[in-house]
Amino acid sequence: QVQLVESGGGLMQPGGSLGLSCAASGSISSVRIMGWYRQAPGKERELVAWITSGGVTNYSDSVKGRFTISRDNAKNTIYLQMNSLEPEDTAVYYCNAEINWRYYWGQGTQVTVSS
Repeated sequence: QVQLVESGGGLMQPGGSLGLSCAASGSISSVRIMGWYRQAPGKERELVAWITSGGVTNYSDSVKGRFTISRDNAKNTIYLQMNSLEPEDTAVYYCNAEINWRYYWGQGTQVTVSS
């Protein structure tokens, strides 16, 4: 069974930094696009950033210049480095990936930005 597991969430003060990781495991034959989404209470789930297997990236306007997505194809892992965090970044962050020609979601990790 394919699984995606996120880690690295937590509590941070405004202006601080956090790094998230998402590792895919199981019987994996193909991994294509991978990305991060987030969902704040009362809001729709939204795209944060995605990255292709070739390293092409895309970011939502709200995180451009502050967040960086990267991946290690050998480890089937993606990362999200979050700098200059704002209270508006508070949300559950979910990993998503196209694996074996279908999409999978991780369980999510809570990021809270508060003083």
